[in-house]
Amino acid sequence: MAKQIEQLDRVVIRFAGDSGDGMQLTGDRFTQETASFGNDLSTLPNFPAEIRAPSGTLPGVSSFQLHFADHDIMTPGDAPDVLVAMNPAALKVNLGDLPRGATVIVNTDEFTKRSLTKVGYTVDPLTDGTLDSFKVSAVPLTSMTVEALAGVDISKKDAQRAKNMFALGLLSWMYNRPTEGTTSFLKSKFSAKPDILAANLTAFQAGWNFGETTEDFAVSYEIKPARLPAGTYRNITGNLATAYGLIAGSRRSGLPLFLGSYPITPASDILHELSRHKQFGVRTFQAEDEISGVGAALGASFGGSLGVTTTSGPGMVLKQETVGLAVMTELPLVVIDVQRAGPSTGMPTKTEQTDLLMALYGRNGESPVPVVAPASPADCFDAALEAVRIAVRYRTPVVVLSDGYLANGSEPWRLPEVSDLPEIDPGFATEPNGEEGDFLPYLRDEETLARPWAVPGTAGLEHRIGGIEKHARSGDISYTPSNHDLMVRTRQAKIDAIARDIPEVEVDDPGGEADVLVLGWGGTYGSITAAVRRVRRAGGRVAQAHLRHLNPFPANLGEVLRRYERVVVPEINLGQLSLLLRGRFLVDVIGYNKVRGLPFKAEELADVLQEVIDRD
Repeated sequence: MAKQIEQLDRVVIRFAGDSGDGMQLTGDRFTQETASFGNDLSTLPNFPAEIRAPSGTLPGVSSFQLHFADHDIMTPGDAPDVLVAMNPAALKVNLGDLPRGATVIVNTDEFTKRSLTKVGYTVDPLTDGTLDSFKVSAVPLTSMTVEALAGVDISKKDAQRAKNMFALGLLSWMYNRPTEGTTSFLKSKFSAKPDILAANLTAFQAGWNFGETTEDFAVSYEIKPARLPAGTYRNITGNLATAYGLIAGSRRSGLPLFLGSYPITPASDILHELSRHKQFGVRTFQAEDEISGVGAALGASFGGSLGVTTTSGPGMVLKQETVGLAVMTELPLVVIDVQRAGPSTGMPTKTEQTDLLMALYGRNGESPVPVVAPASPADCFDAALEAVRIAVRYRTPVVVLSDGYLANGSEPWRLPEVSDLPEIDPGFATEPNGEEGDFLPYLRDEETLARPWAVPGTAGLEHRIGGIEKHARSGDISYTPSNHDLMVRTRQAKIDAIARDIPEVEVDDPGGEADVLVLGWGGTYGSITAAVRRVRRAGGRVAQAHLRHLNPFPANLGEVLRRYERVVVPEINLGQLSLLLRGRFLVDVIGYNKVRGLPFKAEELADVLQEVIDRD
């Protein structure tokens, strides 16, 4: 008898297990097949901060959440509809996130007395009523995988490791996911290890067959492709999009891309990806430390390349002296800061928005730099390209504030037309510009206030360079008080002038009748947008705006803020943008702040917005 197929419009699935159980790979493969099927999607990988937390413990749990739908979605979902728990620790860590009626697929083989005791269970939660409010499917995933691989010439330990592929096969059957991509992926990944390849393929197919034949799963589900704007799409993470945006900036400016970087979570994937693209003139230098990485990048900019450095919070601290040198020498430099939870080492794999004030003010002296923040994983491409444009045009370091959620999360990305990308003209100096035939390296462009960019070796353009204050025209060392005051104000005016060259902030206010504006920046965009949709569906009136440019602010931001009676600013910090808005515009914004290492849930933000709307 054919099994029933039930239509759904959306579902949230979370794979959870020990950090050695392959949950990130499992989730990524399910995501790739979902993307190829045409669903809209959003993901939330969540893994331990320690390199190898003790097996079977609560700190060692790794999870991957995927929200996919037949319509436009904005977040990885507030709560999973389906939890795949590979051991007791995974169940205990994630149980509190489940709504009543959620489906729980449990690997019963791992619910031994020893494993239960390790995470504080005195009795088995599978039998004591703990899961009575959920739909529980108890499946011996490990032993079934080992049994399925009895004919494959591998050890029992290696056979057990393939249980994630069994689970992937089962979930692929449940949600009618394509399988060809996973099969091709496994053949490519394990082409040199035929026994491991056979084990993974067999386990994957066994999981599919189990779903097809067992009576435990009487229903499979179908989520139709989403109706997205026409174009060519691919699934992309924020770090990958950032790398592509930097390459695009290099190609559109004609500048060879040089990345000087030191590996750090969660920014390392940008270095890994850029190292694969030598055919586009990309050079990558894995430095011995953060200071060397940014120093090499600035040196590359001095030499006429597009200098880029990537890092996260602790590394950003170390780079700041060289960023200040870039401010003084007025050379292009793109600094990608993929923010993570701090302070110090903090929680390296968890997300935050806590580097905004450091990006703006974390250097000695008056050293202003533009700051740009992407709103989604795909938007990291545009933010990186915009940073290149500003850095080259205005001869300045630019900080891009991505974050761990954007970096590791993924979503469909519509490939842009190359002809639609901005042209970026480096405008190198080629001849002397002084009235007496000399070269004045700090004689500025009247529109941008940018100084000339003279590539070393260009005859007649020799000039002094370094971190000591420069004379306003000649670039010679100057300690004159009036000159220093002029240069400080000029460098600030150059950054302020960028406000004329960026879009005004756009407000989404249907009907124009809202009294409440919710203003966000960076990776909170998806959660805020989903919350705003909920409020509006319930009849509430709320306007929404989101900032990409955080220094300078868009020219009309003050007018927008004063247009509304109340302004709510959700941030994954203790109120850094709120502080800036109050100080700059004298608007008493309402901050909503949490620093849990996780993105906001749409439901909690919707409740906050409704509460503000309801105030007298």
